[in-house]
Formats: sequence, C-alpha cells, structure tokens
Amino acid sequence: MSQGKKIYFASDMHFGLPSHEQSLPREQLFNAWLDSINHDIAELYLLGDIFDFWFEYRRVVPKGYTRFLGRIAQLTDSGIPVHFFTGNHDIWMFDYFEEELGVQIHRKPIIRELLGAKFLLAHGDGLGPGDPGYKLLKSIFTCPTLQWLFARLHPNFSLWFGNRWSVSNRYSKEITHTFRGEDEQITRYSRLMLQHEHFDFFMYGHWHSPVIYPLSEKANLVVLGDWLVNNTYCVWDGNELKLMRYHNSKSDEVLAVATI
Repeated sequence: MSQGKKIYFASDMHFGLPSHEQSLPREQLFNAWLDSINHDIAELYLLGDIFDFWFEYRRVVPKGYTRFLGRIAQLTDSGIPVHFFTGNHDIWMFDYFEEELGVQIHRKPIIRELLGAKFLLAHGDGLGPGDPGYKLLKSIFTCPTLQWLFARLHPNFSLWFGNRWSVSNRYSKEITHTFRGEDEQITRYSRLMLQHEHFDFFMYGHWHSPVIYPLSEKANLVVLGDWLVNNTYCVWDGNELKLMRYHNSKSDEVLAVATI
C-alpha cells in the first residue's frame, strides 16, 4: 500500500428508501463523499444494507442506482479493492456485483489484518446470543429453496413487493437506534470472541448509531452509523481510527478517535 493511503468503512445507506426518487439525493451525497476521499483511498469496506431491498435474477437486477454503481466500478477499475457485506435488507445479493463490478462479496463476518491492526468486520445482525425469532427468520430468507421460488415471480411484482415490504418494515421501527453498551448483542458477541482471540477493532453496521465503544484498553467496538440520518463513516490510517461525519460543503466532523 502506498504511503499516506487510508482504508475507509461505511454502511447502511438504504438506497431506495422510501423510494428511488426520494433516496437519490442520498445516493448523490454518498457519491460526493467517495469523490472527496478519492485522493487517499486504498480500500473500501461497505458493511451491509447498502440497498433497502435488493434481489437479483440471473438476467435482471433492480432498476436504478446507476450513479453509485458507476462510481464503484471506477474504484475497482483503478485497482482499489471494494468489499460488500450482505445486510439484512440486501441479503439476496448473488454474483452480479462480483462479475460486473469486481466487488468482493462477504456473507459472514471476516477477519482482516489492516495496516497493523486486527479487525473483525460484519454487518452485525444475528450475531451473539439471543434473538431466536430473528435468527429463524434469517435462516428462512437464506434458504436456497425460498430464493428459487421467489425468483419464479415476475420482477415487476417481486421487486415492487420486496420494496413495499422493506419500507413498511423500516417505518414500523425507529430509523435511528441508541447504542445500549453492554446490553447489545454485538457487545456480548465481541466479548465472547475476545475470550479466544485478540482483536483491535470489532466493526459493525446495522445499528445506525455511530459509536466507538471501548471493550478494554486495547480493543474497541465500532458501529458505523448510517446515511439516513448521520452520514458517518470510519477511516483507518494505521495509527488512528476516526469516526467521522461527512458535511459535503465543509470539513468533515470528527466524532470519536481510537488507537491501538
């Protein structure tokens, strides 16, 4: 990696929520952020729920998002690795991004050594003890038979239905979430992992509540936040992990900093 280059992390853009037209300014804002980091980005990790609903057929993908997809293609074409983690809203992402955009898809937590620090990276949903109802629902949605049956529906209906279900599910809950520290599943999960192996950073999406939460003097839990309300991201330069808020027309705001 070239000197001065940095690794960037973001999640939970929920493009398409509540509609393509209404989410377009958010897509444009995120692309503006990508433009702003173009000078020093070495690698990009997108930790899930990039889309509010996504289902790709063998020969059909959802309409829209061309500005975002084109920007990602520019990154990978220039040799910058881009990683997509499937979230609970875009769990039905298959091989289109890998084949068309050169993006690496991750469906489970991964471990990476990045610029001298050890990261555990995941979208975060369904990890840790508890929440059996959600885990059962996720096992149903990841069932190949169900996916095959859904793909038998005409795209005009299935994509409309999926988007309406996703929007209603989102607005039946709070868009933002207050991180509850030790009461969170991901905190319990991270502490269980630390009993067996050291990590400098546990990094998650899903919770929409940007925070760097110390687990010990040498380990931190990081929630990336979202681009529905917070417009937050993280950047790691090998010395400091900064949780930032993007402001477009002025300097980005530093919300928290962690070191190893």
